[in-house]
Amino acid sequence: MPLTDTAIRKAKPGSRPVRLFDAGGLYLEVAPSGGKWWRLKYRYLGKEKRLSLGVYPDVSLKDARDRRDTARKQLANGVDPSGHRKATKAAALEAATSSFEAVTREWLQRFAGEWVPTYSSKVQRRFEKDLFPWLGGRPIADIKAQELLQVLRRIESRGARETARRALSECGQVFRYAVATGRIPSDPTRDLKGALATPSVRHMPTITDPKAIGELLRVIDGYRGSFVTSAALRLAPMLFVRPGELRKAEWPEVDLDSATWIIPVARMKTRKQNPQDHIVPLSTQAVEILCELKPLTRSSNYVFPGGRSIARPMSENTVNAALRRLGYGKDEIVGHGFRAMARTILDEELRFRPEVVEAQLAHSVRDPQGRAYNRTGYLPERREMMQSWADYLDGLKAGVAHPTDVGN
Repeated sequence: MPLTDTAIRKAKPGSRPVRLFDAGGLYLEVAPSGGKWWRLKYRYLGKEKRLSLGVYPDVSLKDARDRRDTARKQLANGVDPSGHRKATKAAALEAATSSFEAVTREWLQRFAGEWVPTYSSKVQRRFEKDLFPWLGGRPIADIKAQELLQVLRRIESRGARETARRALSECGQVFRYAVATGRIPSDPTRDLKGALATPSVRHMPTITDPKAIGELLRVIDGYRGSFVTSAALRLAPMLFVRPGELRKAEWPEVDLDSATWIIPVARMKTRKQNPQDHIVPLSTQAVEILCELKPLTRSSNYVFPGGRSIARPMSENTVNAALRRLGYGKDEIVGHGFRAMARTILDEELRFRPEVVEAQLAHSVRDPQGRAYNRTGYLPERREMMQSWADYLDGLKAGVAHPTDVGN
């Protein structure tokens, strides 16, 4: 006699499992604990087998019968319902771990530790904003070059050519990782070479006219905000390191006695091309500013601690915000622009050798054999250059013409 909902609700557990049969091999098994499980008994290739169809009342009597009927149709077509279920689960798991988003996040987790945190965050946000919404759920093996190009051109269409170019490069790294891990046979981004518009070169706003530089330095000296910010503002043009390297400077890295600041390789943008610490020789002017600052911030690990917590460095926008407060627009000068300022003047005005300037900028400088110079490369010349540069800035600030033959 077929089961009814009333009989199922009234079924009581016993000391051993109790089975209430319906029809077509379907039955309800009441466990001693009180749980009620739907089962299907069937034979496949002469062997008796059982298939779980769910738990009552989550799966109603009607639902259980529908599942039974589906399984019996599979049997009629020569398919083992249990084997089919296992294969379906395996395929779903494979799809979940081989989607474009899953492989990308696996790649990010594996390699993000080699990048500075800010860069890692930018890469992740780029995928989440511009790629995952359209490609994230797709099996990575199914993504073709044309499909990827459509997504990249969507980025281009909003005028973000450089972002599209970076996205293509990063997608290429993901696809090559998928090749290496056996998910796909080849990298489709190879077929997209030259398919995107070339981005226009973006130069950081800076000032290179000596007279205008002198005026800027005098305005910086008149800054009336936080002393920590004032010190960072005065050191930024003098040291011309990357803004992130300056604001994250730590006192243990700075040796005022030897007038040297050593930036650990972990914080260097070029650590992949040249994995070594970067030495910044300190001029007498830089040492003087740091000696004045140290009594104020020595309780923090950071030379320039944040205004809200000494356990964190100053905000990445602090120097730029101070320049805006001093009346300089973002199209005139930014913190990163001090590097271009120094590079131009040291080359064109002070005539230091380009390789010495590039080494101090922490660009990847290589010898004639293609080897990256070690961290002490050109150090005597760099010490001389950094002092000459600080003296030159003092001359501009004082409105005094500076000789241009102090370089090498």
